[in-house]
Amino acid sequence: MKSHNKIILAVLVLALAMLACNAVGGSGAGETPTGATSTPSPTVILSDDFSSTKWGHGTDEKSSVEYANDALQMIVYTPSYFVWSTPNDQDYSNIHLEVTALTNGTDSTTVFGLMCNQQSGADDSFYYFAIGPTAEYAIVKATAGENDVVLTNNGEWAASDSIATNADSYRIGADCGNGTLTLYVDGQKIDSVSDASYVNGGVALFTSSGQEVASSNVSFDDFLMTELP
Repeated sequence: MKSHNKIILAVLVLALAMLACNAVGGSGAGETPTGATSTPSPTVILSDDFSSTKWGHGTDEKSSVEYANDALQMIVYTPSYFVWSTPNDQDYSNIHLEVTALTNGTDSTTVFGLMCNQQSGADDSFYYFAIGPTAEYAIVKATAGENDVVLTNNGEWAASDSIATNADSYRIGADCGNGTLTLYVDGQKIDSVSDASYVNGGVALFTSSGQEVASSNVSFDDFLMTELP
């Protein structure tokens, strides 16, 4: 997350001391103290270490999404190009997502992260949680046939002191459900907004290149999806 009468007495004293230590530390196996409650572990819906092929992959002249070094690597060859990969065609609701993004020395204008509530029959409609090596971030709503809407920071991308700049990797998390969208990076809550336009849908990982630099390279590993309380 421990004559014969003297020997028995010593063992009893030692056992009682160990029980007392466990009660103070809160990790003992005895009765739960009055007023305390235990928090159940979240239910795991999907986890993947990318050691086997499950997510969508393929390569063309604009981008490459392929399995490499036990991770899912996305390389974008085209400026202002957004590429994603999904694990399946299932719809989910009220979920928490996590993934480790390896930056591979990508260009500083690259952004990457998680997608949720991708609408069936309208692949370009979804929420995405994006960060970049410059510590900028945004929670965004994409709608097919319309411009993306940044839901955070009064409609603008912004930098956060809680996001490391030019890190080799980032652990990105997202809550997506109950009308609330929350972004986490390396265990720190970065921002949260309310929007209920999409209440369920598919999940995905994505990478997007900058407007002038056609060089984006990000790998994803250790994906986890759990139920929200």
